[in-house]
Amino acid sequence: MHATTVAVDLAKSVFQIAVADEHWRIVESQRLTRTQFERLFANRSVDLVVMEACGSAHHWARWLGGLGISVRLLPAQYVRAYVRRNKTDATDAAALLEAARAADIRPVRVKSVEQQALQGLHRIRSLWMGTRTSRINALRGFCREFGITIPQGARIGVETIGRVLADPRSAVPDLIRHTAGMLLEEIRLLEARIAQLERELASVARHSPACTLLLSVPGIGLLTATALVAATSGDVTHFQDARHFSSWFGLTPREYSSGSSRYLGRISKKGDRYLRMLLTHGARSVLRAAKVAEGAGKEVCGIRRWALEVQGRSNHNKATCALANKLARICYAALRDHAPFDEAARLTKKQSRQSFALPA
Repeated sequence: MHATTVAVDLAKSVFQIAVADEHWRIVESQRLTRTQFERLFANRSVDLVVMEACGSAHHWARWLGGLGISVRLLPAQYVRAYVRRNKTDATDAAALLEAARAADIRPVRVKSVEQQALQGLHRIRSLWMGTRTSRINALRGFCREFGITIPQGARIGVETIGRVLADPRSAVPDLIRHTAGMLLEEIRLLEARIAQLERELASVARHSPACTLLLSVPGIGLLTATALVAATSGDVTHFQDARHFSSWFGLTPREYSSGSSRYLGRISKKGDRYLRMLLTHGARSVLRAAKVAEGAGKEVCGIRRWALEVQGRSNHNKATCALANKLARICYAALRDHAPFDEAARLTKKQSRQSFALPA
């Protein structure tokens, strides 16, 4: 049997498929096990497989691509609008066929094994950081119950807690002292694991040309560079321009417009929350460094001067979001042109254009 398109609603062990002919009419609908799903494509000719970009989708896309079958991964939030009436696996598969016909829905790029492994390292680090923070907060709370105040900051807080638990004259009861010490050892073990993971990320960055380009951008450090490479593989040619790239992170204004009325609100917060968080933290560090340099009487120019001007006419948070947006666009330009960010050269080029434009 020849089928033009097969839509697959993925799951852990049950796969719902909808087979469509060349006129996009559903001619077959099946519910398959994992083994049956793997055998399906050996018995028929398929031109295109459509799936949601969800868990395990990239694995199946790579597997189907190895069989010579074209795969299109669609964003799940866009497919949802095509579901009619009640939500079932069958209606989800039918909605995939309808969404695949929409030319304005951009498919998600299939990630390589290396990209997903690098993303996995970032996810593991985030989990460890969250566990470390919860353990530190728990020890702070225990000490507060016994009248001991722990200063702010993770590093100094852990050091202070360690001294308090080691002091037999402190107010911490002996009943909880040993168990709290075990919790402190868990924090230090997590810190050692996080440091080892960051060394692995640094090794990846040293051997990645795309990471080297991104590290030349102000506010882009090891975590942001490797996370961007994991998300894009260092190739941004599928984005229309730098503005579309920054909107992919949700760093552009949310719009609510109708007729001649146009309203631009806060940032949309669409896309990858983790990447947006890293870019925002990088923008905060650049803005603070610029503020400290200005307070010390040092010359501040380029993107740092621009950020301070935005902060002066708005507020700190808006300036941070605006700077994060600009950093994302600079990263796009660096990856597109395969050239590191050279702020001095850009300033010189800009000044030469301005002097050339001045009247004689």
